Amino acid sequence: MTSIEAFIQALPKVELHVHLVGSASVPTVLELARRHPDGPVPVNERELRAFYEFRDFPHFAEVYEAVSSLVRTPEDVATLVTGVARDLAAQNVPYFELTVTPYTHRRAGMPMPAITEALDLAARDARDRLGVRIAYVFDIPGEFGAEGARGTLDQALRHPPEALVGFGLAGIEQCRPPHRDAFRDAFAAARAAGLRSLPHAGEMSGPETIWEVIEGLHAERVGHGISCLDDPRLVAHLRETRLPLEVCPTSNVCTGQVADLAAHPLPRMLDEGLFVTLNSDDPPMFDTTLSGEYLAAAEVFGLDRAALAALARNAAVASSMDEDARRAVIAGIDALV
Repeated sequence: MTSIEAFIQALPKVELHVHLVGSASVPTVLELARRHPDGPVPVNERELRAFYEFRDFPHFAEVYEAVSSLVRTPEDVATLVTGVARDLAAQNVPYFELTVTPYTHRRAGMPMPAITEALDLAARDARDRLGVRIAYVFDIPGEFGAEGARGTLDQALRHPPEALVGFGLAGIEQCRPPHRDAFRDAFAAARAAGLRSLPHAGEMSGPETIWEVIEGLHAERVGHGISCLDDPRLVAHLRETRLPLEVCPTSNVCTGQVADLAAHPLPRMLDEGLFVTLNSDDPPMFDTTLSGEYLAAAEVFGLDRAALAALARNAAVASSMDEDARRAVIAGIDALV
């Protein structure tokens, strides 16, 4: 292990942008595929890794939905949560926010109370056995429009897990405009119930999508947001408001939004003074980890230890942790630096 790898391992990190299904390791997905052999996912490792070679974002969305279709029981949900908690605990991540898409699990036949019970039990287990605290974000799968919005909101309001903190919106951004009002209404109701607005935007579409989540959904953080650089007025607004952007470099390369890591806009976003956090999105699908994203930031973008620590500090500040927990994480970062 190099000195920078050792520094990254010792650095207390907070993960704000990781998806439940996308966090499933290859062995876990193979286990689910063999448990549900009627599904569309390969049941041997070589074919599964080939399955994870994405042509573009729509193809990634198809693969993601195929893997989601394997999550059919509360035990499947708990298996995934426990797996990502174990992986992040090994990377010195004391807290993370896990994005869950309950609507897809309901479509697979799981009752709302069963989904919530599995999430609660897994979060308690992660806290007690691994010392990792989990918060949940329920996100609307954008391709399902108003139906997906209503179903996600219904679960969030009627059967929320204990650790639910946020309400999100993901999926193919180009599908959103016809459902704008349904998404706005769902977010308004979620915010009225005390949930934070944490949508994705500006990953595969232009700045107009980011403006919509800011003005229409009252976003408190933005997932990805990399297309903001195409609009100087938006960049100025983001800089002035310090609205956090959850940047996921390897994900953007794997889904074809960026040609390669060297071409990623993260360094320019930092140069523009934007409030950026570093995240892994769907780590096993993209053959990465949160620590790997920090290592890439050092090796590809040339960020030094102080800059890496600043990214870790940003994630703690932008998180939904209580103040005591946030101060403890930041104190750990400062002590290491």
